[in-house]
Amino acid sequence: MSAASWSIPAIPRAAPPARGGLPGDAFLVAARPGPGRRRAAPGRRLRLRGGGVVVARAGAAEVPVTHPEESGVVFSEKFPLRRCKTVQGKAWARVVAEPDGEGMCKIVIGCDVEGKWVLHWGVSYDGEQGREWDQPPSEVRPPGSVTIKDYAIETPLVGSPNSEGHMVHEVEIKFNQDTPIAIINFVLKEEETGAWFQHKGGDFRIPLSGSLEDGDPFGAQQDTVHPGAKPEGSSAQPQETVPGDKGPSVKRISEFYGEYPILKSEYVQNFVSVTVTENSETDKSLVEFDTDITGQVIIHWGVCKDNTMTWEIPSEPHPPKTKIFRQKALQTLLQQKTDGTGNTISFLLNADYSGLVFVLKLDEYTWLRNVDNGFDFYIPLKEPHKSDEQKVDDKSAQTDGLIGDIRNLVVGLSSRRGQRAKNKVLQEDILQEIERLAAEAYSIFRSPTIDAVEDSVYIDDPATVKPACSGTGSGFEILCQGFNWESHKSGKWYVELGAKAKELASLGFTIVWSPPPTDSVSPEGYMPRDLYNLNSRYGTIEELKQLVNIFHEAGVKVLGDAVLNHRCAQFQNQNGVWNIFGGRINWDDRAVVADDPHFQGRGNKSSGDNFHAAPNIDHSQDFVRNDLKEWLCWMRKEVGYDGWRLDFVRGFWGGYVKDYLEASEPYFAVGEYWDSLSYTYGEMDYNQDAHRQRIVDWINATSGTAGAFDVTTKGILHMALERSEYWRLSDEKGKPPGVLGWWPSRAVTFIENHDTGSTQGHWRFPYGMEMQGYVYILTHPGTPAVFYDHVFSHLQQDIAKLISVRRRLKIHCRSKIKILKAEQNLYAAEIDEKVTMKIGSGHFEPTGPINWIVAVEGQDYKIWEASS
Repeated sequence: MSAASWSIPAIPRAAPPARGGLPGDAFLVAARPGPGRRRAAPGRRLRLRGGGVVVARAGAAEVPVTHPEESGVVFSEKFPLRRCKTVQGKAWARVVAEPDGEGMCKIVIGCDVEGKWVLHWGVSYDGEQGREWDQPPSEVRPPGSVTIKDYAIETPLVGSPNSEGHMVHEVEIKFNQDTPIAIINFVLKEEETGAWFQHKGGDFRIPLSGSLEDGDPFGAQQDTVHPGAKPEGSSAQPQETVPGDKGPSVKRISEFYGEYPILKSEYVQNFVSVTVTENSETDKSLVEFDTDITGQVIIHWGVCKDNTMTWEIPSEPHPPKTKIFRQKALQTLLQQKTDGTGNTISFLLNADYSGLVFVLKLDEYTWLRNVDNGFDFYIPLKEPHKSDEQKVDDKSAQTDGLIGDIRNLVVGLSSRRGQRAKNKVLQEDILQEIERLAAEAYSIFRSPTIDAVEDSVYIDDPATVKPACSGTGSGFEILCQGFNWESHKSGKWYVELGAKAKELASLGFTIVWSPPPTDSVSPEGYMPRDLYNLNSRYGTIEELKQLVNIFHEAGVKVLGDAVLNHRCAQFQNQNGVWNIFGGRINWDDRAVVADDPHFQGRGNKSSGDNFHAAPNIDHSQDFVRNDLKEWLCWMRKEVGYDGWRLDFVRGFWGGYVKDYLEASEPYFAVGEYWDSLSYTYGEMDYNQDAHRQRIVDWINATSGTAGAFDVTTKGILHMALERSEYWRLSDEKGKPPGVLGWWPSRAVTFIENHDTGSTQGHWRFPYGMEMQGYVYILTHPGTPAVFYDHVFSHLQQDIAKLISVRRRLKIHCRSKIKILKAEQNLYAAEIDEKVTMKIGSGHFEPTGPINWIVAVEGQDYKIWEASS
C-alpha cells in the first residue's frame, strides 16, 4: 500500500502537555488513515539529488521515486517552517509638567517593539465622571494627527535609535500647564498587523490632575504606574493645590512616569532539511536533519514497517541525547552547529523500516508540523512497492458501491422527511447517524486525492416542516451590525445611525443590528440594570423609536440587542451583596442562580456557564421567564423591534430561548454562542466538529427558533487565510466546516464584530484579507453579517458588489454548495449552479457545460456567474 495514499496522524488534538495528551498518545491509533485528510494540500514537485523530479500527492507522505542510476539518495527535501514568536517589549508614558521656554509642558508616549505604531487617543476633562473620550483641543495635537469621528485622534509614532542603538518609537504631546485636561486615554495600534494593544483589557490612562475630594486622583487605574512616589501607588507627584471658586480643589501633576508590558506575536520563517541515503553494503539508511532554528530543537519521531503506518520505536542503538517517550516515540536533541547558524544531526536506521514520521519540538508548547498540509512530517526510507498502490485502488473500487448505496439512502430519507412532521426529530437523528457512518467509511477507504464530493445533503428543515417561530426571516437576509465598541461615546448614536439608513438600504442590507438599548452599568450596554429604562449612552428612547421608524421607512428591519443572561442589581442585601433589583422588574435574590458564589443567589443552579461580572439570572423560575417575555413583547410593540440578537446565550438553556421567542414572535433572531475552538500546542485543529456541535446543540435546544453566529467558520477562515491553508475550508464530508455545513439556515456567518474588531480587537480578522472573508460568506448559504466598520471604510464599494451579486442571483440561507477545490492556496466552490467563486492565490477557472462570466474580482478572489 503506497504511503502516499495515506494520511499521517497529527499530533494528538487534545490538550497541552501539562494537561496530558502528549504526542506519543496518538501512535496506538495510527494504523489507518485519519478521516478527512483527502484535501489536506495540493500536489507539489519534489526535487531529488541528482536532478530527478517527481510529482507527489500531498496530504501524507511525499514519496519521490528514485532512478537506478542515482547514487543512493532515496529522499531529499527542504521543508519550510512557520512558527509564532512572541516579542516582548514595553510602552511608556512620561509627563513633564515643568514648562519649557515656550511655557509648554509635554507628554511623551513611546514603545520599543519593532513595527509601525499609531497612538489612538482622546482626553477626559476636569470634573468629568466615567471614561468617555473627547477629542483634545487642536493646539495640543501633534503634527500628522488625524481625527477619528468626534471623540479620538490618531497620531503616528516616530521611530529613531536610542542611546544604545535600539529603535524606539515615540510621540510628543505638548500642552499648556493650565489646560483643563484631567486624563489622557489611549491605546496603541500596530498598523502592519492591525493589532490593538490595551492595558489589562482597557484603555491606558495618564493622569494630569485629580480631585482632592476623591482621595486618589487616579481612581482604579493607579496600578498602571510604578509605586514609590506620592500619591501612594503611583510615580506621579502632585503640584501645589489650586483651589477653585466652586467645587472640589484640583491638584496638578508635576511629574509622572509609567511603563506597560507589550507582547507582540509575529511569524518567523525557518526550514528543516531531511535527506535519506541508502547504503546497500551495510543494509542501513543514513538520515540527516538540518535546520536553521537556533537554540534547543528536539525531533519527536518514530518509524513504520511495511507501510502499515503504525508508529514504532526503532531498535537500538539510538542517536546520542535520545530518550524514549512513553514507550511510543523517541525524542532526540539536535546538535548545535559550530557556527551558531542552527542545528543538525545524522544517524543510521535499519533498512527494514519503510518510513520515519516526526515533528519538531522547540519547547513545551511549541511544536512544528508540515506547513504544506498541517500534519506530521513523513519521510520515506525506501522506494514504495507498486503492488501496494494497486491494493489501495482495488479496495477503493470494491467500496464504491457501498458508499453509493449509503449516500442514496441518505438522499432518499432527506427527501421524505417532510411527509411526517411528527417524526421529524427522529428522522433527522437517523439521517445524521447515516451521514456520519458514510463519512467515516469514505475517509477510511477512499483516496485522499478526491477534489469534490457531489450531491451534498444538508441537515436542514425542509419547506414543509418549520417550527412555529423560525427566526430566520425570508432566508434572503443580509445583516449589518450597526455599531462598534466606541459608538456609545458620541451620546447620539441613534441619530448618527439613522442618518445612514438610506445608504445601508441602497447597499442591499435587509436587517440592521442595533446596540443594547437599556440603562446599563457599562456604557456599551452589556451590563443591563433597569430593563424598562431605554435611555442609554446611545440616545434616548424617543431617538431609538425614531431610528427604528427611519429604517422601516427605508425597508430595513431592526434587531434589538437583548442581554438576558445577567442583570446588574441596584441594591445590596443584608450581607452587602448586590443582588436586589429595582425598577419595574424588582426581583430579589431568588432570581439569581445559586451556583455563582459572587452574588449569593437563592435560585436554582445555572443551566449554562456563569458570567461572573454580574448576577446570572435563573431562567428556571416562572416569574423570571414571565417578566422577560413581557419585557420582550413590550419592546416589540413600544420600540418596534423586528427581532433579537441574544447576548451570551451560552449562559442558559436554549429551551428558555424558545419560550421567549415563541412569546415575542421575532421575524429574525440570532444567538451569540461563543466558546473556544480546538487547538493543540497552539495550532488550530483541522477537525472542529466538537465546536460546531455545541453551537448546533444550542440551536436544536431552541427547536430552531433562533440561528447562531457561526463562530466555527470565522475561526477556520482565520487560519485558512492567514496561513494559506485553504484545505481547512472543506470538512471530512466535503462540506463547509462550520455550522454552515450542518445547519446553514441557522448559521449567521461573520468575519468581525464589536468584540473582535473595533478598538477591542480580541480576535481580529487577518489584516488585509477581509475581502476574501466577505467573498466566502456573501456567496455561501447561511445569513451573512457585515461589520459596521467595514461598511463605512475603503471596503464599501467592494462589499457592495458582493451584496449585489448575492441579491441578483438570489443566493439564500439554504442554497446548495459544491466544493470544487480545497487546497493549500486555493478554495473554490459552486453555489446553486448560479455562482462559482474562488479565494486564495492559486489559479482556478470554472469548467463544465455552464457558460461562466466574471462578475467580481479583486486581490486573491474572483466570482463568476452563469450567463443566461
